[in-house]
Amino acid sequence: MPQIPEKIHELTVGQLAARSGAAVSALHFYESKGLISSRRTSGNQRRFSRDALRRVAFVRAAQRVGIPLSTIREALAELPEERTPTAEDWARLSESWRSELDERIKQLNRLRDHLTDCIGCGCLSLETCVLSNPDDVFGDRLTGSRLLVERRDAAAAGRRGGRARERKTECCD
Repeated sequence: MPQIPEKIHELTVGQLAARSGAAVSALHFYESKGLISSRRTSGNQRRFSRDALRRVAFVRAAQRVGIPLSTIREALAELPEERTPTAEDWARLSESWRSELDERIKQLNRLRDHLTDCIGCGCLSLETCVLSNPDDVFGDRLTGSRLLVERRDAAAAGRRGGRARERKTECCD
């Protein structure tokens, strides 16, 4: 891993990529989402402060456990500007994210447990399929396997004075 001399307080995007293990395109994306920031030189090149290394590590660790970027951005926004997340910050945030992760684990376990049922049926019926219709939203009103009508279809139908067309897939009900 390339070493950056201590006297260098700013990193190029290439140096940040090399040290963090993130692709340059990922760093540009993180910057566009407000997760890291840079200043521009007179030649319009990005320069990142050294604290960007810890911020990128923080973002990547949070992403690895499934935390959405919007949630990560909110967490980083709570820190004073240019301050890197500390071990205490991570402990506090990870504790607050625990319930969200536990809920996702429950949902994934439910999906896994019902996957065999769906493959056995094969129809993906909205009336009975827990994968296509996990909360049985349309089970009381519709039978068979129907795709949800897109809003643009409904809006177009409203402009034409007609009903939105209903698209179907084949079903075995």
